[in-house]
Amino acid sequence: MRLIAAALLLATPLGAQAPQVTALKAARMLDVRGGTIVSNAVVLISGERVTDVGASLAIPPGAKVIDLGNVTLMPGLIDVHTHLLQNYDGNLDGDDPNMLLTVASIGNTRRALLGAAMGREDLEAGITTVRDLGNSGLGGDVALRDAINAGWVVGPRIVASTRALSAAGGQFGQIAPEAQSLIANEYAVISGVEDARRAVRQALYDGADVIKVIVNTDPRVVSLDELKVIVEEAAREGRKVAAHAIGTQATAIAAQAGVASIEHAYSIPDSVFAMMKAKGIFLVPTDYMPEFYLGIGSAAPNAEAQKQREAGVKGFTAASRARVRRALAQGVRIAFGSDEYYQVPGLTRGEATLRSLRAYSDAGMTPIQVIRAATTDAADLLGWSGRVGAIERLKYADIIAVPGNPLEDIRALEKVSFVMKGGKVVKQ
Repeated sequence: MRLIAAALLLATPLGAQAPQVTALKAARMLDVRGGTIVSNAVVLISGERVTDVGASLAIPPGAKVIDLGNVTLMPGLIDVHTHLLQNYDGNLDGDDPNMLLTVASIGNTRRALLGAAMGREDLEAGITTVRDLGNSGLGGDVALRDAINAGWVVGPRIVASTRALSAAGGQFGQIAPEAQSLIANEYAVISGVEDARRAVRQALYDGADVIKVIVNTDPRVVSLDELKVIVEEAAREGRKVAAHAIGTQATAIAAQAGVASIEHAYSIPDSVFAMMKAKGIFLVPTDYMPEFYLGIGSAAPNAEAQKQREAGVKGFTAASRARVRRALAQGVRIAFGSDEYYQVPGLTRGEATLRSLRAYSDAGMTPIQVIRAATTDAADLLGWSGRVGAIERLKYADIIAVPGNPLEDIRALEKVSFVMKGGKVVKQ
């Protein structure tokens, strides 16, 4: 092996030509950290990374110039909670039948191909990085991540979790004993501290960048001791833990164990928010507008049933907005996560994902708060703040362009006209 490495080194030309410089020009650029608009923006790119950025920068001779005109440049968006290898049919009325169908009928190989399609749709919408949190079969998310990194398929950067760790049954509903072998395709079931430790080690061996834990699927709950060991074992290898948790008990266990983020938390007390603030734990709300929830599932059988359904959605969304406001009031950091895994008629996966940003705004977050949740704050949660999340020197040239001023209208993010990932144009 040493001889091969030496031969390759000697074969590399010493005077290899430097990558061509690309200059992006636009009427405006959003400085996400400062929350300001830079006029007459120029971004210089060499290879995969930004080399300089500013107003009216001099463009080096010989640079390839891409003049985008009257648009605003922004860093590529980050979705920290998605499931690219799922695309559920709302007409099946619920997660349980969809999950069984996906696992039993589609299979791991076709799900990886589905993930490639969903990933490309995310990227073309302006989502250049995702954290894929389980429900990806046996290694499907890792295979997709590696295929994208190798250039075999086009898609976003992926932080992959492999199978989520969970108590018995995972997130499946009640299924017959003879069908329960399907559970192992989606979840690493743990029962006890040593089971938890082994599951983390297996996930890391399988290629996990992050560990996902289903803290509760009522009435099943992972214990505090189990989750502490999971966090400890993951941290030993420099990995973070994302915890699906809903309700007082589960969210408190997650916060006490010191996870990096609590996902969903549709019901959560202020006492847990206080712990999250003290420990720097992110909230990932995964919220949508009411019309999204009402658009999933078959039509109500009658007017009264539809009225009840609308009232239920209205109550749920109102409570969701209130818990975001409570989190902000206590200084809890928020990262954008869509938890998108349903087909939305008329929209690509990426378009449907970005519609969920409206819910963050509807909860009272200002446009710059929403944008930071999907850029700099999301990058901090991933541990990738040195790579992505802002248009800055030495970061990856993951850049999008939107019309108008996104600081005035967050819906501008739904109209991405240009996408660059790692210095390569994906959409123009």
